[in-house]
Amino acid sequence: MAKRDYYEVLGVAKNATDDEIKTAFRKLSIQFHPDHNPDDSAAEDRFKELNEAYSILKDPDSRAAYDRMGHAAFDQTRGGASPFGGGGFSGGFDFSDIFSDFFGGGLNPNRAQKGADLKVTITLTFEEAAYGCEKKLKVTRREKCSTCAGTGAAPGSGKVTCDKCNGAGQIRMTQQSMFGTVQTVQTCDKCGGTGEMVEEPCPQCQGGGFESVQRQIDIKVPAGVGDDSILPLRNEGNAGIRGGRNGDLYVYFYVKEHPIFRREGSDIYMNMPITFIQAALGDEVKVPTLEGSVKLKIPEGTQTGTTFKLRNKGVNSLNGYSKGSQYVTVDLEVPKKLTDKQKELLSEFGKMSVESHSQNKSFWEKVKELF
Repeated sequence: MAKRDYYEVLGVAKNATDDEIKTAFRKLSIQFHPDHNPDDSAAEDRFKELNEAYSILKDPDSRAAYDRMGHAAFDQTRGGASPFGGGGFSGGFDFSDIFSDFFGGGLNPNRAQKGADLKVTITLTFEEAAYGCEKKLKVTRREKCSTCAGTGAAPGSGKVTCDKCNGAGQIRMTQQSMFGTVQTVQTCDKCGGTGEMVEEPCPQCQGGGFESVQRQIDIKVPAGVGDDSILPLRNEGNAGIRGGRNGDLYVYFYVKEHPIFRREGSDIYMNMPITFIQAALGDEVKVPTLEGSVKLKIPEGTQTGTTFKLRNKGVNSLNGYSKGSQYVTVDLEVPKKLTDKQKELLSEFGKMSVESHSQNKSFWEKVKELF
């Protein structure tokens, strides 16, 4: 079953503001939340659909990618699986990212945090961008330490209660002011609000719990991408903190120029030189396309600058439902070096042309009359 448009799912316009999108999601997510609809599979599916739509539209980069490429932007990696994963109720989606926006979860120093997003630019040939391809990316990202599995503690050791906050993760500060005694609560600067300390730091990550790793990621570049296309790869960014999901990897494309073709959207344009004889008498010429040469009939009396259209010889659109055309503009090629015989024949042709048009006013005669 084809996915619905994300804007339609949330009931907002495509030019909706971030606040409008957030408000619409909040209202609908409360309405269809499983806690309010026990044993209602339809409500559960609707809730999943809402969260998937909001997770894309709330982020400027992924929203921009969706606006350009639609659902194709996210049908990537893991054998074509959804970027949200499969199985389970949430489909691998971190709901805390959303509800913390509404209910103040962002104030909790121990909350799960999404990992940082990464960006990378890859260069494509004109043909790779037009037809799609497979690429291997090398990305350096932060992952859980392979030695301590992210705990920060050396193998065989563990964590102990922070001796500064006694495990509370917070420190109460009392100050005297002109208004009397003022108490404030601050996050413990020694344990970072976790209430725990590493007993013996891991030698690999020095207690941080993370290490920098270079990974190779295989991606499928959709046919029809351009310089303005962004491909988001979900969960391929830096590792999350305290159980938060990984960040995303955004792939930006740079497409090399082609020596013959230029592209505008799904259409391809080119200029092709023809001789005076071909233009005057007509001819059948071979025109290069991305799919090989095709025959094009040049009608008798074709003027320089005339453009011909070759249907379905352009680039596939990103949604895969249509294909552009190729436009061929012919330019009259004037020979620079002529033999005496050629000059003689052309001179004779010129005289014949003047005689055949003797009854008509010349261009310069018309200019003389006007000015």
